[in-house]
Amino acid sequence: MAISVTEPIGWALTRTGRMLFKPFEWRKWFVLGFCAWLANLGEGGGPNVNLGGWGSGGPSGGGHGPFEPLLDWGREHVGLVILVAVAAFIVILALSLVIIWLSSRGKFMFLDGVVRNRGAVVEPWHRFRTPGNSLFGFRVVFGLAALAVVLLIGGAGLAIAWPDIQAERFGAMAVAGILAGALLMTPFIVVLGIVFLLLEDFVVPVMYLRGVRTLAAWGIFWREVLPGRFWKIVLFYLMKFVLGIGIAVVAILATCFTCCLTIIPYLGTVILLPVFVFMRSYSVYFLQQFGPGWQFFPAMEGPPPAGAP
Repeated sequence: MAISVTEPIGWALTRTGRMLFKPFEWRKWFVLGFCAWLANLGEGGGPNVNLGGWGSGGPSGGGHGPFEPLLDWGREHVGLVILVAVAAFIVILALSLVIIWLSSRGKFMFLDGVVRNRGAVVEPWHRFRTPGNSLFGFRVVFGLAALAVVLLIGGAGLAIAWPDIQAERFGAMAVAGILAGALLMTPFIVVLGIVFLLLEDFVVPVMYLRGVRTLAAWGIFWREVLPGRFWKIVLFYLMKFVLGIGIAVVAILATCFTCCLTIIPYLGTVILLPVFVFMRSYSVYFLQQFGPGWQFFPAMEGPPPAGAP
């Protein structure tokens, strides 16, 4: 059958309305909202702390800047500074791993809530332990590999620019180093983005539906999903981009109308829960067009909208 990128929009809207408003249940919103918040944990970015200018000594360069006493103390206690820096790195690394672990389990919990039209935490938390841990392992290993590539690209750019760095000038080699790093980094970032998009929209649903681990789900994607559907998947992501613009407008309006309550972690997810349910439903309905073997929603809920398998 023909695969559409527009018809699943109507199906997803219908399902979102049925799930969240027919009837409207506060408890369901807060429980399913918690699963959605968990699924997206750590993916919203973080604060950007700019330390540029610290210790510059002011315009005169005389070393009398406001942070000079702090810098002097740091020079006198180098060992302690290094120890604190290492401890901070370990804490941040551990916290990052915990966040990735929680969100990996949460992705299956939220998907299960959307598919089964329910809000539950305890049962799906235990049931999706194996796929959640598999996804966590893949994300960590892939992240470390990506970091290694970034370091290699940065090292290559630094090596090219090193003669100018030693000469303390911004010359042709410095420009060449920057250009080489940018030319290598740009396609790598694009590849990273594609991998994470496919992981979210296809690999996780395949793991959920087939009960397989992450690498096996990637194999199923390459063998059963991608062949003959490459351009449909491209159109799918173009449509998601267009939908994302509209969702951004909705999020801004919701932030204004709720006096910025949407920026509060978890509470913001609950307020914007229809958006999360809609987007998750949209990708699942798109997959469900691929044939009988891709049926996600229970048969007890009746046949899907006209045109769906």
